[in-house]
Amino acid sequence: MKPKLQYRPGAAIAHLRAGDPALAALIDRAGPFALELRPSASLFEALLRAIVYQQLHAKAASTILGRVLAELERHGGPTAEALAKVGDTALRGAGLSGNKQRAVRDLAAKCLDGTVPSLREARELEDDELVERLTAVRGIGPWTVHMLLIFTLGRPDVMPTGDFAIRLGFKKLYRKRKDPSPEAIVAHARRWRPYRSVASWYLWRSLDDEVS
Repeated sequence: MKPKLQYRPGAAIAHLRAGDPALAALIDRAGPFALELRPSASLFEALLRAIVYQQLHAKAASTILGRVLAELERHGGPTAEALAKVGDTALRGAGLSGNKQRAVRDLAAKCLDGTVPSLREARELEDDELVERLTAVRGIGPWTVHMLLIFTLGRPDVMPTGDFAIRLGFKKLYRKRKDPSPEAIVAHARRWRPYRSVASWYLWRSLDDEVS
């Protein structure tokens, strides 16, 4: 099933324009909102991808992920149950470091014991509860969960202050001399609620050459 945004972009844009002139000007420069959700069959699959991609260039990560998924396919597909059947030698041969092997093992265990909910269950949980439950997985921090909330679950009101590009975009848009603290961004972003995900997308866009 193709993932869907959990909000109406038109309503979000109108709200942001009305409450923040600087952001409204950025929206004019950047053009239509075009966030594309990443389809995923499960949170296991989405978080597996996130772990593999950590601290790697996209091309190398894509190659390793393809190898890991091929190993899982031998045991039924991209599931926690399948990972439990894959040996360490196979994971190492696919290109996973020792730390990432331990992280994906922990991910599988926490999917099996219910700490990590199913995708259907996740859609019923509040953002904060998902952050708490998913960051219990080794190697998964708040930033990773925020990206999942925005780009996989399509949540409307996520403010990823731990993202360097968000802080840089905010500093540039509001002409701050010093790097803004997460607290300062959160305080300013109160006017963006309940559409901070959309505002975040435009802050990312503000760093593109054609928008600058």
